[in-house]
Amino acid sequence: MKCWSSLLAIVAYLMLLSPQLAACLETEPSVPAYKLNRADEDYRYLQAPSKKSDFLDPIKYIPFNQRGDWYLSIGGEARERYEYFDNYNWKETPKDNGYALQRYFLHGDFHFGDHVRLFGQFQSSLENGRAGGPRPSIDKNELDLHQGFLDLKLGLPDDGSLTLRSGRQELAYGSQRIIAVREGPNVRQSFDGFRVMYRSGSLAVDGIATRPAESNRYIFDDGTNHSQGLWGVYSVFPLPGTTKTSTDLYYLGLYRENARFNQGTANETRHSVGSRIWRTAAPLDYNFEALYQWGSFGAGDIRAWTVASDTGYRVEELPFSPRFALKADIASGDRDPNNPDLQTFNPLFPKGAYFSEDGLVGPVNFINVNPSVELHLPKNLTLTANWDFFWRESLHDGLYNNAVALVRSGTRTSARYIGSQPQIQLEWSAQRHLTLVAIYAHFLAGPFLRDSGPGEDVDYVTTWVTYKF
Repeated sequence: MKCWSSLLAIVAYLMLLSPQLAACLETEPSVPAYKLNRADEDYRYLQAPSKKSDFLDPIKYIPFNQRGDWYLSIGGEARERYEYFDNYNWKETPKDNGYALQRYFLHGDFHFGDHVRLFGQFQSSLENGRAGGPRPSIDKNELDLHQGFLDLKLGLPDDGSLTLRSGRQELAYGSQRIIAVREGPNVRQSFDGFRVMYRSGSLAVDGIATRPAESNRYIFDDGTNHSQGLWGVYSVFPLPGTTKTSTDLYYLGLYRENARFNQGTANETRHSVGSRIWRTAAPLDYNFEALYQWGSFGAGDIRAWTVASDTGYRVEELPFSPRFALKADIASGDRDPNNPDLQTFNPLFPKGAYFSEDGLVGPVNFINVNPSVELHLPKNLTLTANWDFFWRESLHDGLYNNAVALVRSGTRTSARYIGSQPQIQLEWSAQRHLTLVAIYAHFLAGPFLRDSGPGEDVDYVTTWVTYKF
């Protein structure tokens, strides 16, 4: 306890000094922010000398011809992170656990005119000091090709375009509840395969046929995971009118060999159809999503579903422009472990920090209510406080983590309430390249956890600094 409280005090002290620290940093250039997927960035605007304002602009746009449409862009990222758990997994791991995580990216983006593009990105993710060693797939990957793809682009009438992307690539759709880059953990997720992208104004339609890339621990050992497959169609378009509302419609297919749920282990083929309606404009923003799944699990049939909501209201007139929000989510669980049919919802490839960076509870067989408030402090400081409450949707299914791995069987107790987790997060966007984050969470174990195994409360602290270029 002394370890994490000292760490939290140090981080808080640094954050309080942010105005003085920010004054020592370079002036913020008026340029686009870095994207979650660095392959989505476009530096063609640097063809105009007047647009160059950042000291790293010389490597962001390196032209090879007089027209400037043959060029190379270089970028990268370094993230240094510390995590500490007291009673990890509610004391199933007996020792307090503090460890360091490091992650590095380096990419090159080659454009050969308007129709051909080659993108390559290397990832190195390291772990030091974790009791029991690195967790599978998410903590350590010494050095590997994270993305490497070829784009062939065809211009269409009315400023539309059609692009075929083949190779290893990141995928992220919607609010990343279903397909994400897995940003929170130390090792991000990528996929091998094909993606067809149609763009016309505000309309976007993607078709994908991929398999997830492996996340093995050592140097250049990440092949294609042939035991899983992901395919489907995802579309995004604005709704008519002046509501500034958009909608997503999608179908996604998943195949997994030896998928494990509370009911047992079998091959899984799952089809998902969903819709999302969302608005980001202030003062009222919202994000509503519903999804239905069907398919087969061994000899049984799959019937599963989820509904999610996130509604926020920002009050500009109050100090610090607070955003008050409420999330309410639910996902189905299995009704009878002795029946071959399966009703457990599968979130496919969700974001790594679905409810929290600690990853203790995942979006499977759950009911969740989460009120929060977000304050926008001076000097690009954002303070967020929230309190998550968790229940099991089905009393005959267990508890799963962010990796859709079974953590606790649901056969040992009829208790529904899992517990709650208050959390506070402080984020400082020091300038375009540099971000610092500190988080403290305390999980209050409920009857289900206490009755099904070790049920101690969990303390969690993490802090990291990210530099992008």
